[in-house]
Amino acid sequence: MTGAGSAAASQDPRPRPQYGEYASPEEQRAHIREPAATWAYEPNAATQATAAPTAPAVAPAPSAGAAAEPRTRPRAVDRIVTFALLAYGLINVVSAFPALVDFVAYADTMFDLLGVDATLTDPAAGKPWGIAAALVLAFGWVLTAGLSWLSMRRGRLSWWIPLVGGVVFTLASGMLVLVPIMNDPAVWDALVSSVR
Repeated sequence: MTGAGSAAASQDPRPRPQYGEYASPEEQRAHIREPAATWAYEPNAATQATAAPTAPAVAPAPSAGAAAEPRTRPRAVDRIVTFALLAYGLINVVSAFPALVDFVAYADTMFDLLGVDATLTDPAAGKPWGIAAALVLAFGWVLTAGLSWLSMRRGRLSWWIPLVGGVVFTLASGMLVLVPIMNDPAVWDALVSSVR
């Protein structure tokens, strides 16, 4: 029977398959999943001369996961800049926290830098504002770091989040620090006279 089978194969009028056109659907799917596992095409002169020209092979459409992968791939420069800005913000928060908690010393240092000869009339009233400003800075950094991390995990540009977070929470903290200074009439008069 083997002789009859080989004789029938040699008398087959169809050309030898080159592109898997006689493959079953399962074999075609296996080839699409693992193209390296299939045989390598080596054209010979006899089949090229008799074969009709065929249309170029079309690559299979990428799946949704493969199409989304390049967009979610993290950008190295964006990550470096984002982490650098977050580190800079953390250093600022850690260094400002003790100064804001000791609000009297902070206010005296600020007055010295501005060249104003003034002291707070009620130093105890400024302490809660200093603590609130320090907590706003700390909460702002944690929130900014969390949003940056989520953005980086989704593959989005994230460098702008620490910048915006730093500006917003530094301004909010600065406004809280100014409340006891602006409500102190002696300090306010000293500031106004120094401007004139």
